[in-house]
Amino acid sequence: MSINGISNKDPVFHPPGTSQQMGQRDFLRLMTAQLSQQDPFNPVDNQQMVAQMAQFSSLAGINETNVTLQKISEQLSAQTQLLKDIKAATPAPTPAA
Repeated sequence: MSINGISNKDPVFHPPGTSQQMGQRDFLRLMTAQLSQQDPFNPVDNQQMVAQMAQFSSLAGINETNVTLQKISEQLSAQTQLLKDIKAATPAPTPAA
C-alpha cells in the first residue's frame, strides 16, 4: 500500500514576530487530511474524533469570548478617557459670596 503525500495548496505563512499557534483553518486542514488518509479498515476511533472536535469547539468559544472582552475593555478605556477629558475641560465652580 502506498501513501500519497498531502499537497498544500494554501500554505500558512507566519510573518516574523507573529504567533505561530494553530488556528481554526489549520485545524480543519489537518482534520481533513487525517480523515482522507486513514485506513478504511481501521478508522480513527469515534470517541477520539468527537473529543478532538469538542476541545476545538471549546477553544473557539474561549477565543470569541476573549475577543469580545477585549472590545469591552477598549470601550471602557475610551469612555474613562472621555470622562477625564470632560472633567478637565469643565471650569471649576465659583464659590458663592
